[in-house]
Amino acid sequence: MHTKLIIFGITGDLSRRKLLPALSDIVKSGQCQPLSIIGVSRRDVDVADVLGEHAETLASITRMAQVDVAKLEDYHQLRDQVSLQQDEQAVIYLSVPPGAAADVADFLGEAGLNGPNVKLLFEKPFGYDAQSAHDFIQRTRRYFDDGQLYRIDHYMAKEVAMALLELRSDAASHHHQWSSASVERVKVLASETLGVEDRAQFYEQTGALRDVVQGHLLQLLSLVLMEPVATDELSLLPAKRLAALASLHPVDPSTSVRAQYADYDEEVGNPGSQTETFVSLDLASTDARWKNVPIRLTTGKRLSEKKTAVTIEYTDGTKDVFIEGEVKSSLDQLRDAYERVLVEAINGNKHIFTTSPEIIRAWEILADVQQSWAMNNQPLLQYEPGTRAGDVHIQPYI
Repeated sequence: MHTKLIIFGITGDLSRRKLLPALSDIVKSGQCQPLSIIGVSRRDVDVADVLGEHAETLASITRMAQVDVAKLEDYHQLRDQVSLQQDEQAVIYLSVPPGAAADVADFLGEAGLNGPNVKLLFEKPFGYDAQSAHDFIQRTRRYFDDGQLYRIDHYMAKEVAMALLELRSDAASHHHQWSSASVERVKVLASETLGVEDRAQFYEQTGALRDVVQGHLLQLLSLVLMEPVATDELSLLPAKRLAALASLHPVDPSTSVRAQYADYDEEVGNPGSQTETFVSLDLASTDARWKNVPIRLTTGKRLSEKKTAVTIEYTDGTKDVFIEGEVKSSLDQLRDAYERVLVEAINGNKHIFTTSPEIIRAWEILADVQQSWAMNNQPLLQYEPGTRAGDVHIQPYI
């Protein structure tokens, strides 16, 4: 089937750093043929300028469409330009600000770009709490059913997630039946050496809890806690992840750690900012298989190293550490997370994408912490840039 990939925000940072390199590799490898690309931009731009170093690979299959995302008539013109036939599919990638995604989905639907052969890909965040996430999900259902919606958490397409999935599907592996019988402690970490860089406005509205914990870390954790899944039954994976999340107690705010790296407020131009750049949370599961197993999720910016890792400490004193960039999976040989996201969406495989119930449940787990933090206006505790994640020795912030 001919795929027409429509990228809203093709001139943006995500497209330049992630989508275009991934598409270039997809085309070079001969995957997902035939494929054509329609880049959507508010401005009249040249294809070669947009594609940059990837023009040699992608220019022959790429054309541009000038669209004002706030004007319905432009979506009608886009529909005509796409000219989708019954034996073709449209994969629409919304690389747009979170606040605009639902509006774009509405306009697409109103213009008739929502037929059964249309798929819609969203980037996180999906709301900012349980209620807003629910509202966002309901809006996207106005014109698209759940089978058409692909909600991207690219951590589910990273090497650590692929390695965990492979181990949990291998009945011959001791990882297959992880439980309190063998596991002493579970830790999930995502640390960065960089600060907010050019994302100050976004980060001030989001913070580490919403940006990393709600989606990325809870999704990785669900792969550890879920019941095993066979490789020939990957369609069951979202339901198994959801069951793992459903078994988690809401986080107790008194066990949460919230902090901010020194001089963050000056960096973002907001003196006294209450936005956290470091979070550490302790969780517990009601699942009998995980009774009394401590679980910790930690993320932070301006720490000593860039690292995404899942650590499983065993009752015999040994441990397994799954580190991004150091683990491999034989499940597939795709180059990186965004290549995997695009290929799976084009092929209609939804197991690495986040479902609506998973999104809502993740927000519910964090609801008490969000409320507690929102009601506390004391200055945030601070840590020095370059601190090791495990050395942020600060008192819980309630």
